[in-house]
Parts: sequence; C-alpha cells; structure tokens
Amino acid sequence: MLKSIQAGAIAASLLASPVVFAQKADSPQSKKDVIAKILKIQQPAIEALTMGVLSRPVNELAAKAAPALRNVPEAKREATAKQIDADLRKFLEDNAKPLVDKGMKLAPSTMGVALDEKFTEDELKQLLAWLESPVSKKFAESSQELQSLYTKKLIDDNGKQLDEKFTALQQSVAKQLGLEAGPAPAASAPKPAAKPAPTPKK
Repeated sequence: MLKSIQAGAIAASLLASPVVFAQKADSPQSKKDVIAKILKIQQPAIEALTMGVLSRPVNELAAKAAPALRNVPEAKREATAKQIDADLRKFLEDNAKPLVDKGMKLAPSTMGVALDEKFTEDELKQLLAWLESPVSKKFAESSQELQSLYTKKLIDDNGKQLDEKFTALQQSVAKQLGLEAGPAPAASAPKPAAKPAPTPKK
C-alpha cells in the first residue's frame, strides 16, 4: 500500500483509467498551477506505484525460485539462495531510480491531464487544501504503522490456518498432475528473496 492513502487512492484511480483525455487548451494557468502542486504532493505515492510495477515481477520470480531451491544440493542451497536474493536486489537498485525518474516525467501528461479533465478548478483547490492540511499529513505519516499493525494481526490470527489449507490444496493439485508436492511456503514466513523493494535513492 502507499505511504499516503488519500493521495495514493487518487493516483491509483487515475493510473487505472485509460489515458484518453485531450489536454484542455482553455485551462487557465491558475488551474494548471494547482494541478502541479497536487502532483508534487503526490510524488511519494507516484514513486510507490512505480516501484510496485518494477517489484511485482521480481517478487513473482522470487516466489517461483523458492520451491526450486529444494532441487539444489543441500551443501549449495544457502549460498544459492543468498546469490539469487542479491541478484534480485541489485536489479531493483539498478532500475529503481531511472524508472521513478521517467515516471515522474510522465505524471503531468497522464495524471495531470486526467485531473484537468475530471475536476473543476474549485474542486482541485479543495483537494489541495486537504492534502496540505496538518490532519492529512499526520494521517499519511501514520498510514504505514496502521497497515503494519493490521497485516501483522491478520497473519498472526490466520497464517497457520491458511498454511494448512494451502498445503492441502497444493497436494490435491499435485496429485491430479501426478507430481510430488513439496512443503508449501508458510504465509507467516516471507521468502528470503521476496523482501520489499528498496526505496529508490534520490
């Protein structure tokens, strides 16, 4: 989830919509200035969305690699896991900043155009006032802690039960395919190579 829930929700909804809006030639400069300020405030949310695009396939690759490690000789298994983890992290570190920079350059011609099309200048001013308010900033700063508390409690209360159900599902599918099912990855134990993507360096 994004660092700023309210700003992130706006960014996500705009990114999810097809960018088919034509730039309004008659938009006053005052409206464009408000949009620019909103996009600046949304920068952490935009960066998080961009990192999600980059890290999603990496995490999927890590998830696929974890079961395959069982086929690696035990003597080499730990070293192989560490090397894969290092390779995935290096990929993220090498590509994070360039992709985020490109994403920020795209924001005005995508999100900015959509904001111009969907909102009146008065509505944008109301939105900007909320995003700049102390309450909004405090809520954004607290959102990560709120999400962490929720996620931890969810896993603590349900992780073991979900692990057991997933193991049964995995065994059923493997049996139908005539394969031998290995142990399922635990929901309460994240895979070493699937750690959260590092924050892009400025």
